[in-house]
Amino acid sequence: MKVLVPVKRVIDYNVKVRVKADQTGVDLANVKMAMNPFCEIAVEEAVRQKEKGTATEVVAVSIGPVQAQETLRTALAMGADRAILIQTDQDLEPLAVAKVLAAIVAEEAPDVVIMGKQAIDGDNNATGQMLSALLGWPQAAFASELVLAAGSAKVTREIDGGLQTVEVALPAVITADLRLNEPRYASLPNIMKAKKKPLDVKELSALGVDTVPRLKVLKVAEPPKRTGGVKVGSAAEIVSNLKSNGVI
Repeated sequence: MKVLVPVKRVIDYNVKVRVKADQTGVDLANVKMAMNPFCEIAVEEAVRQKEKGTATEVVAVSIGPVQAQETLRTALAMGADRAILIQTDQDLEPLAVAKVLAAIVAEEAPDVVIMGKQAIDGDNNATGQMLSALLGWPQAAFASELVLAAGSAKVTREIDGGLQTVEVALPAVITADLRLNEPRYASLPNIMKAKKKPLDVKELSALGVDTVPRLKVLKVAEPPKRTGGVKVGSAAEIVSNLKSNGVI
């Protein structure tokens, strides 16, 4: 069973995000980048499936600039067998990403795609669902537990009312939620081994995929700064403050 795992290079979650002075986007200059945390969970799950003997090959794929090779090397150090970089300096929208991944799926013919439910930069939570629709494959989103078997996948997912277990036929798209697992740290020997694992680089233009933007960002702004708290003497005073501040 071949598992394809898309991964994304994003600003490290420990870094405070800064908005550009002209509000055209997020400032990435001299900012530490890392693999998207949900993508890490997806890679970990794919590697665990291989360790169980369920999966035979784990292929990591990323879409981004040349620096995204570092992200893919991290996936290889975690246990992926090989990697593919679709190189582009474009900031692709979820639909364009889904189209590119669909083209890779057509080339690689994986049995299952395991990917993070969302990236922490855009927080769109849309690519997995769009990829499923483009491929005509079943999907199971927000997986907190995954059991792969021949021809099917049983997925436990978190919903508002508790837990829901669904079974989908393979091939399928599965998106990983936070509680699916805890990603491992790549050991130094595995980091060294990852440098020798195959990493193919392809130009986005070679895929012949329409990635023309359909959205236009008008402005990016930081959230308003929080004001300090105040002490009140009674419940009536709380209500009065809330009313005066337009909260209720």
